[in-house]
Amino acid sequence: MSLDIQSLWVQIGAVALWLGLVLLIAQILHRLHSDPEIVRKVVHIGTGQVILLAWWLHLPLWLCLGFSVVFSSIAFLSYRIPILPMLNGVGRKTLGVFYYAVSIGCLVGWFWSIDLPQYAAVGILVMSWGDGFAALVGQRWGKHGYELMGNKKSWEGSIAMLVVSYIVTLIILTIATPNFSIDLSNLIISLPVSIVATGLEAVSPGGTDNLTVPLSSAALCYGLSLLV
Repeated sequence: MSLDIQSLWVQIGAVALWLGLVLLIAQILHRLHSDPEIVRKVVHIGTGQVILLAWWLHLPLWLCLGFSVVFSSIAFLSYRIPILPMLNGVGRKTLGVFYYAVSIGCLVGWFWSIDLPQYAAVGILVMSWGDGFAALVGQRWGKHGYELMGNKKSWEGSIAMLVVSYIVTLIILTIATPNFSIDLSNLIISLPVSIVATGLEAVSPGGTDNLTVPLSSAALCYGLSLLV
């Protein structure tokens, strides 16, 4: 077996192992009758980290897109048959996880092709960590609610989304900067990205935030990086 093929199998195995671990933890929590929102966010946050694996391991574009297609198919089928029953347990049934997988594929297809994977990472991780913390904080400590375009949110959750999105964006941009230096432009860019992400999370209906937030965050971050 050639070195390239061995390396490819290591890459596939690493991603499959991580996704399997995330789903295993979620399934265990589901069987233990844990809070369904926590179970969903374990999947939500955990699967998002695969973008870091893909970036770190330099996964080829075709392989990333292949994983996205497989995960998208599983996510879509889970709303028709109980493949992943833990995803539909919080009194809502949307295509959010399917949209999430699609957004990963779109961002990888865009930014892998121009050798700028950090922007794909920004989009996915803003969604996974930002939206994840927004939901958990809002559910646990959200006392001051508001409604936008039919979506009920809490100020506590939205503030968590804003802060976490800013931190995540800044960290990713810093990692992508030579010598891991905190550049002033990165400090500036991270603010509008986090504001837009928070606004879209608040107004996007029916799980579509899993499309609007990652795609818009990545596109805005990339666009601003060309200007600042």
